[in-house]
Amino acid sequence: MKPLIKKLVEAYGPSGHEGQIRDLIRAEIRNLPDYITVDPLGNLIAVIKKNSKRGKKVMLSAHMDEIGVIASHIDENGFVRFQNIGGVRALNCVGGRVRFAGGLVGVIGVDDRRDDAAKIPGLSELYVDVGATSKAACPVTVGDAACFYRPMEEQGSRLIAKSMDDRIGVAILIETLRALKRTPHEVAFVFSVQEEVGLRGAGTAAFGLDADLGIAVDVTRTGDTPNGIKMEVALGGGPAIKVRDSGMLADPRIKNLLVQRAQDARMKHQLEVLEAGTTDAAAMQLARAGLPAGCLSIPTRYIHTPSEMVDFRDVQASVQLLLEVLQKPIEI
Repeated sequence: MKPLIKKLVEAYGPSGHEGQIRDLIRAEIRNLPDYITVDPLGNLIAVIKKNSKRGKKVMLSAHMDEIGVIASHIDENGFVRFQNIGGVRALNCVGGRVRFAGGLVGVIGVDDRRDDAAKIPGLSELYVDVGATSKAACPVTVGDAACFYRPMEEQGSRLIAKSMDDRIGVAILIETLRALKRTPHEVAFVFSVQEEVGLRGAGTAAFGLDADLGIAVDVTRTGDTPNGIKMEVALGGGPAIKVRDSGMLADPRIKNLLVQRAQDARMKHQLEVLEAGTTDAAAMQLARAGLPAGCLSIPTRYIHTPSEMVDFRDVQASVQLLLEVLQKPIEI
């Protein structure tokens, strides 16, 4: 599974520019589902058909987009000013590298002359240096998008990369699809677009699929770093089952289903109450007349930085928990 994760997290795919990562995912799952479609917004949907009258229509969603930047102005010296795509924080940018769709790499610099150099700069005080010597020589044009650029690293059971959010969820869905040998349910594996800019893909996919229940697979914060937030989630503690975040209250039936299957399998798991942030499940809940939805979360440190960290044991356990859910009848 690690080679798959490495391939996914190092790929290019900021929100609204998911073509490369979509093609990569499609190649990985090509012969696994009964059929694959791409909807008008760009969501990649792989479906296993129902083979039991008692089976449910289940939607699983992991977003394939990532945060990034978009060029807004190129000055006379060839330096690129930019705006954010999703939750980019200036504190995490300075000295970092970004990569554009064609492979061009740039370094993020900061204005030396600022009103208060002791303060964290704003995004308007940052720029991308691609080595150009003039505006005419700069290969970047206004509207070009870039993502952060960093190879995946392993530290024991810990994996570190620039887009665990949410390529690790994508990897979990792919591995679940590979391992799912039997299920009474119709299962739609949705690799959604534009989550980082408003949960857009999941909303349209959920409307089109009209499922009986939905489960998002995404990252969540942890409470296990020095002077960090107070939260009962830690790396290595098992998958986190969402209770609540700032955008949704998980449907108790879905939360209880995940908890019960984890308990039945004697799997380590955690309960997640997240102060800020939300997932595709929030959009899924509001589709059509409403959808019972919950979320399986992967504990992750340093979210929305170029060095997001997960524990591989939590990742493997998340695959196993989804299989426990999908291989048995579901009553909600």
